[in-house]
Amino acid sequence: MGLKKILSGCEAEASGPRKTAAERVFETARDLFYHRGIRAVGVDEIVSQAGVTKPSLYRAFASKDDLVAACLEQSGREGRAELDALVAVAPDDPGEQLRVIVRYFAEKMAKPDFRGCPMSNTAVEFPEPGHPGRIVLEACKTELRARLGELARKLDVGEPEGLADGLVLIIEGAMASHHIFGSQGPSAAMLVTADALINAYKAMDRD
Repeated sequence: MGLKKILSGCEAEASGPRKTAAERVFETARDLFYHRGIRAVGVDEIVSQAGVTKPSLYRAFASKDDLVAACLEQSGREGRAELDALVAVAPDDPGEQLRVIVRYFAEKMAKPDFRGCPMSNTAVEFPEPGHPGRIVLEACKTELRARLGELARKLDVGEPEGLADGLVLIIEGAMASHHIFGSQGPSAAMLVTADALINAYKAMDRD
């Protein structure tokens, strides 16, 4: 069930402009999951910080796993919307669109509250196939890979899938290394490395 449908179906715990119980649960959980980790945060802590009762949480979300999935779905929607707006600035330049996507992730990593990609973080915490959060994150990562592949094909290089996967490795590797070395570590070379890779593939002879 989509997040909007879940939230719209929940009753507010108080009248007036206050947020509904479902909205408070969702926003609190999303913040805690991102900054503390999913397994480290229990339902009791979520409802306590959200100022709601446990039954209110379970009226909105069938389980903690469903709440995790809803948080990731929202992150995915926001990311897609942001990327759509950014690549639209250079509609006829697939090479620049590829660079824009890499730059988008580089700028996210430069923010002081960056704690990694919520999708990748969840993948580490929940390696088991079939987990609701795992299903969402795999779809999101697959979509990003497909987006890069489509742009690489428009660039008319000899091995577009290789270029797309190389950019995926740069993006994912930069975010992973950021956990260890911070913004001044290997992730600082992200843009230069991506640019070099794009130029190298453009220079390759097509068979």
